Amino acid sequence: MSAATTGVQGRCAHCQRTLLLQPWQLNAIAINEAFACAHCRKHVQLRCPEQIKRFKSLDSFSLLRASLRVMVCTALLVALVMEWVGMLSVIEQLNASLIVLFVYFAVVRYFRRRQHLTLILEAARAHAD
Repeated sequence: MSAATTGVQGRCAHCQRTLLLQPWQLNAIAINEAFACAHCRKHVQLRCPEQIKRFKSLDSFSLLRASLRVMVCTALLVALVMEWVGMLSVIEQLNASLIVLFVYFAVVRYFRRRQHLTLILEAARAHAD
């Protein structure tokens, strides 16, 4: 997962600059490890429990696209079979297909917007080396 596709940004507590977080920085946040700011080189860390919870919830979006594709394919096949059997007309089958595709794109758009977040990175606590 690259930072460009996730849209996760971080705001440094020291220099107040917003930076696009790199994959290694996202991994450091995931394991609750401090890392250096790219601008001021001071150590920052995500410590807010609410933001940690929201960051961890990004993992649940990973299977969303695959499960949505399976749902869309299943719905399209069911509509096609129902049209072949004669339970649906061609227009009804087309309407059902368009509705399923609309739902797919609406859900993907909604979850892409939820993935964009800016984390407030606080000063890291000093620890012994």
